[in-house]
Amino acid sequence: MPGRRLFVPLLGLLLAGLLAACATAPVTGRSQLLLVSEEYAISASEPAYFKLLSGPAREGRLNRDPALRARVRRIAGRLIHQAIRLRPETADWKWSIHVIDDPETVNAWAMAGGRMALYSGLVEKLSTSDDELAQVLGHEIAHALARHTAEKMSVALATDLAVTAWAVKENKDRTALAGAALAAALVVKLPNSRRAEAEADRIGVELAARAGYDPRAAVSLWRKMSKLDKGRLPEFLSTHPSDESRIEALQELVPRMMPLYRAPGERGAYQFRPEAEALPGS
Repeated sequence: MPGRRLFVPLLGLLLAGLLAACATAPVTGRSQLLLVSEEYAISASEPAYFKLLSGPAREGRLNRDPALRARVRRIAGRLIHQAIRLRPETADWKWSIHVIDDPETVNAWAMAGGRMALYSGLVEKLSTSDDELAQVLGHEIAHALARHTAEKMSVALATDLAVTAWAVKENKDRTALAGAALAAALVVKLPNSRRAEAEADRIGVELAARAGYDPRAAVSLWRKMSKLDKGRLPEFLSTHPSDESRIEALQELVPRMMPLYRAPGERGAYQFRPEAEALPGS
């Protein structure tokens, strides 16, 4: 039986790869499956990021509103400053954020390495305050800090024995194109696990509190989200499930985060590097 003879060594290679690919996540300290390294996820995400933004850029829908762009950068800069304090090595990341002009889309995302985007609909449809916007951006930054992109890529590979076996054996240069396409699909389309979402909630609220943004805004934000367009789930909620248990968990976080918010801590702002935010051809 040729199929069985092929399956057995592939299964053995997968199991060996899984055992070798467990790593301790930064910030959270939990064990993660990492068939794909964070470094590879970052390198794969960069071309994927440019690809995702190329359409809005061609259509003139990228950073169209200078005031909104400045507001988003100001809030993100304060959050990134705190993120770097949690993980100092991320100071070397090419942190960047762009605003996509799409008033109907309530969404935001971050890739490995701190590449981010926010849709104008998230601000316009929710009348988002600075404190609430900080919760959204903090949540997305938390996904990057906790290595969730690399984890999602690894889980996706592990669902297919043949793909996993091939990916474990191949060198990074030969898999770069596939990795970039995979990163683009995962970041925007695939949901995070419940554990990853809970981690991003907790870390995001903490980042926002340390940056001087009211943690109570996390609760008001998700209440707005849950009420928005009940007949059609907003895109942001399609990958960020919002329910009463989540709001309750955020409410429980608030008392723990209020001292960080009220403390006279160090609240600087990250200075975005122009070369990191520049798009190819711009």
